[in-house]
Amino acid sequence: MWTRILLCGSISLACAFRTPFRTTLTRTRTVTTTSTQRYSNAEEIEAGEYDRIQWELFQKHHARGSWRGTWDSYDYIGDVIDSTVASVVLEESQQQPGVVTQTHEIVTGETKSDCPTCFDSTNIHTLPVAQYTSGALRRQRLGSVGLINGPTVLRSGAMSTELALVHGDGRLRVIFYHAPVWEKDVEPNTCPPQGLKVYRATVCREALRPLPPTRSNEQDQPPTEGNPTFNRPVPPFAWHANWSGTSWTWGETRGDEGWKLDEMDELDSW
Repeated sequence: MWTRILLCGSISLACAFRTPFRTTLTRTRTVTTTSTQRYSNAEEIEAGEYDRIQWELFQKHHARGSWRGTWDSYDYIGDVIDSTVASVVLEESQQQPGVVTQTHEIVTGETKSDCPTCFDSTNIHTLPVAQYTSGALRRQRLGSVGLINGPTVLRSGAMSTELALVHGDGRLRVIFYHAPVWEKDVEPNTCPPQGLKVYRATVCREALRPLPPTRSNEQDQPPTEGNPTFNRPVPPFAWHANWSGTSWTWGETRGDEGWKLDEMDELDSW
């Protein structure tokens, strides 16, 4: 199984998200480019050096504190099925230098005050997730500001894949959930799965700010220059452009490989 991250530097990251989850059967296709240049192969880098690079990228772009945000989940046709205010806390442990801990802080209830001298109260449920060290990032792979986590098989038998991009003080994460499927006339579980179906996607808009980047919060406190505005209209044709950047691939047999893309074919640019 191959996983590809495309990190495009010629166009700024568009943080407003549209939900084009209309197809339910995953397909793989070889991406062709008019101009490519192979510039890195993890097999040519010593293991210790590769782990050091990955760890530095993780600390520089992601392990920066509390990512407060909104987590919106969509079903396979793009309808919103859940919305949560939560934080991903990635920071170095004070008791264990060199260890980054990950915890999730999920808002389970909120009470608004009705007097000017009172304070709002929020109930937060904290969940410990993992600890990371250099050379022990689990299933996470990094390339520049991008991160991929997975694929991971869940207890339910489904598969999740997480993608994240950082820009300024903001981070956009998308988690795709796939379920095994069989052809119409085949009884499920009587043979190996014949395909994967996207049944859910969670979009997380997160920022290193005192408050999550909701529409009202960004209107009251507009992001400073160089930081993303998550709640803004982005017309579909804004994506139609000449994309370029770097592409990282990983596979069981060939390991990590990096490619530089100067220009993409019209079919892949959209």
